Amino acid sequence: MRSGVKTAIVGGVFLVVAGGVGYGGLNLYNGITGGDTSTKTNSGSAPKTGPVTGDEVTTTAKDFLAAWAAGEPEKAGQLTNDPVSAGPAVAAYRDGASISEAVITPGTPVGAKVPFTVKATITYKDVSKPWSYTSELTVVRGQTTGRPLVKWAPSVLHPKLLTAEASVRTGVAKTASVKAVDRNGKELTAEKYPSLRPVLATLRERYGAKAGGATGVETWIESGSESVPDTPLLVLAKGKPGTLKTTIDAGVQAAAEKAVKAFGKASVAAIEPSTGAIRAVANNPATEFNTAFQGAQAPGSTMKIVTAAMMMQNGLATPDSKVECPPDVVSRSSTFENLDRFSIPNGTLTESFRRSCNTAFIKAIKPLSSKGIADTALGDTARDSFGIGKTWAVGVPAADGSVPESAGSETPASYIGQGKITMSALNVASLSATVKNGGFLQPYLVAKELDDREFAEADRLSSSVASGLQRMMRETATATDGTAFRAMSGLARPKGAKTGSAEVDGQGKSNSWFTGYSGDLAAAAVVEEGGHGGDAAGPVVARVLKAG
Repeated sequence: MRSGVKTAIVGGVFLVVAGGVGYGGLNLYNGITGGDTSTKTNSGSAPKTGPVTGDEVTTTAKDFLAAWAAGEPEKAGQLTNDPVSAGPAVAAYRDGASISEAVITPGTPVGAKVPFTVKATITYKDVSKPWSYTSELTVVRGQTTGRPLVKWAPSVLHPKLLTAEASVRTGVAKTASVKAVDRNGKELTAEKYPSLRPVLATLRERYGAKAGGATGVETWIESGSESVPDTPLLVLAKGKPGTLKTTIDAGVQAAAEKAVKAFGKASVAAIEPSTGAIRAVANNPATEFNTAFQGAQAPGSTMKIVTAAMMMQNGLATPDSKVECPPDVVSRSSTFENLDRFSIPNGTLTESFRRSCNTAFIKAIKPLSSKGIADTALGDTARDSFGIGKTWAVGVPAADGSVPESAGSETPASYIGQGKITMSALNVASLSATVKNGGFLQPYLVAKELDDREFAEADRLSSSVASGLQRMMRETATATDGTAFRAMSGLARPKGAKTGSAEVDGQGKSNSWFTGYSGDLAAAAVVEEGGHGGDAAGPVVARVLKAG
């Protein structure tokens, strides 16, 4: 991995140990095999084509790993399909990480993929520590040469190197580590709460210097982007962590972590309505991307909370107003339907809300040209009354939600949470929190006094609009024909909820959405391809609310 490094068996510094099926029982490999990398067929007429063979996978993987181990980055790069990027990356990896010795052990090939283990020692000045991890490479056929080549990606060197800008570094940490604690002083760790991993990494990067700790020596992945936090990999010498208090409630967080694991892809966020304090955030799978905060997905019928507020604010309806709920409606040359084409004869806005009638929230709203309201009205209500579209200063990266100006059929689609509208679970949880509190309080994870952040603000809901929304959400949660009745059964009052399902192009089933509150806790969840809101996302939210 660095020219001049010894690779002999005796006193060797960086070795490739061959093992696994397909390596011919070789115990130690220490150089380039000279295997067949011919680019032509037996007739010599044209480059080889077709899938790579098992022998080509084995030979190419061994050659690449051996070149990497021998400190020959150019040769390693030439064995990939992107030598211009791969060569320099291989050369920089060892020096950046301060690897003093390592052994690479290939595993058994699976098709064109070859897993391998790196067991290394990292040395920085007078501090050394062992480090091990697994990665994999894939062998492909070169498009122009026909040669079997390693498909290059930075993740070949380390699975968490996800971009060309990222790099592995060892040295004195940029900031001190932090001991993040919940609202009651209980320590929060990524091991116990996996969904908090990206949150804790960001908190350290942003607030480590303010938490009173001292830096240590570490190995980390430097993201190369201001918007993506660095990822710690190994602690060689501990510093003194500072204590950072968050708004998380460990009990609610634990419930959220368990709740999302019931589904393949799910996210949930919980907020205290009276303060805006975030009590939990969880994702399954738990990755470096915090979908519950940063996701941007159509919220489906949970958006009817905002649409109902817009209708009341613009004098279009009250909770007791009669609104038509036919099986379908044509608006702006597009047809919109209710689930299973149900209808509500002679129903009110409250009935349409609690049963989630799409057509009522479209038919009752006329465009400005028909003496109705402007296409911007929904965005105005979302921003001015619910803070959606304003810049939130949560303390970690979070999407602000978007209700952009629309035209044509996108406008009626937006009234039922489709079109161009995007929100995260945190945004939708805030909708419920705003209704419960009677006004928007920007969600936050750490106190704004830490860095003098400016919180987003919005107008309080009028008493009539607030009480109307609370009534409609309460009936949705408590009436036997309410779409949230089953999920919210058994939860303490005051309570309210709204279900939603959002159609996504290319998906067989819609995304399941649910938001609600019980007591002084509000939450929202989205389950990808979960179907009806009450069936999948509803139980996730209920489990979180019960822990509050």
